Amino acid sequence: MAALSFSMAASAMAQQNNVDPAAGLQIARNGSQPSYKGPAESFTGAVRVDPLFQAKESTRATGAYVTFEPGARTAWHTHPVGQTLIVTAGAGRVQRWGDPVEEIRPGDVVWIPPGQKHWHGASATTAMTHIAITELRGGKAVDWLEKVGDKQYASQP
Repeated sequence: MAALSFSMAASAMAQQNNVDPAAGLQIARNGSQPSYKGPAESFTGAVRVDPLFQAKESTRATGAYVTFEPGARTAWHTHPVGQTLIVTAGAGRVQRWGDPVEEIRPGDVVWIPPGQKHWHGASATTAMTHIAITELRGGKAVDWLEKVGDKQYASQP
């Protein structure tokens, strides 16, 4: 009986969110979405972005693996709905405006609240990969700001 109630509730929620409850699973196969270089306007150093999923009609979240080579990093930026980073490999750094640089390692989960100015990237000597999950508001996921200077980046965690 509980399973039937859950199924009916899930179906009702799917219809409310304009999702066809009869639609099958969608699997984005590994390698089916091309990698791309992080644009120089938004990143310093070598950065590769491997898209995982895009926002759909029923959800506003996007996700990507982002790999930073040693010393590579984002520019300062904000997210209108916030961002979650899940570190999967290497050693990295993250900093919120006005706070000290923090070291991040595999297994760490970083939540950046909406509108918080911050940057993230690899350590000076080790590459770092994280999964970035970002939600869109009005079709926008990020506001890019100025680059992180070498002196700011070099601050010890």
